[in-house]
Amino acid sequence: MLKITPEEIKLITRYIYEISGIHLDESKKYLLETRLNGIAEEQGCSSYQEFYKKAKADASKGIERKIIDAISTNETLFFRDTGPFELLQHKIFPELIDAKASKSSMLNTNLKVWSAASSTGQELYSVAIVLQELLKDLSKYSIKLLGTDISDAAIAQASAGKYNKFEIERGLARDKLNKYFSPQGQMWKVNDQLRAMVNFRKFNLMTPFTGLGKFDIVLCRNVAIYFTLEDRKKLFHKIAEVLEPDGYLIIGSTESLTGICPRFIPKRHLRSIFYQLK
Repeated sequence: MLKITPEEIKLITRYIYEISGIHLDESKKYLLETRLNGIAEEQGCSSYQEFYKKAKADASKGIERKIIDAISTNETLFFRDTGPFELLQHKIFPELIDAKASKSSMLNTNLKVWSAASSTGQELYSVAIVLQELLKDLSKYSIKLLGTDISDAAIAQASAGKYNKFEIERGLARDKLNKYFSPQGQMWKVNDQLRAMVNFRKFNLMTPFTGLGKFDIVLCRNVAIYFTLEDRKKLFHKIAEVLEPDGYLIIGSTESLTGICPRFIPKRHLRSIFYQLK
């Protein structure tokens, strides 16, 4: 395995920040070596400085994409932390639907949800399952479920909706597995009805949010922890701009917006905290 020097750590972490917004420091030496070694060797590099130069010179950005895929943490599972999904099922979705139904004269009630760091899709498919279970007849609703991630590989898997046995067994109850997935060889595939509810696209949260539209719910869980304080402030300010006035923001269970974005106020329901605009 190639060993990375202190100078190379600074070089590589600065480059990773430039292309992804992910902030890594000198303590991440082992992570850098384990995640990037295979790509560096594949490129025939004898040092991380050479690897950096090759990545910068690669006009196709193929190496850059591989680095992002390797570094971005794709730790996820179905119904992760359970609390947010109970919150959606028992409070947020019912409140939104009732409020919209009382205001709207349209045939269909609109619901727009954004999973802002959707990884390989489990979070957004979990949201789709909650809606399926709650609403039953989806023909009465116009539902937009958007999942974005910076990793090409993550978006490709999410779009395919295919998961191996290990991924399926992490958080997905047997009754929901049988109802919403079908076996394909050694994999399980999301059924067509569930897949039709969601849309995935590559997106860097450090870029402007132009063209995203407005959302009733934004889930931005366990991604801002990889950003600098200043970038976290910018991120949640931008999220405030794309959230409907009566919308809901859900972040990670160990995260807080205290001192980050004063435009949001925390609210509690049972054991979960969510945020709304002031």
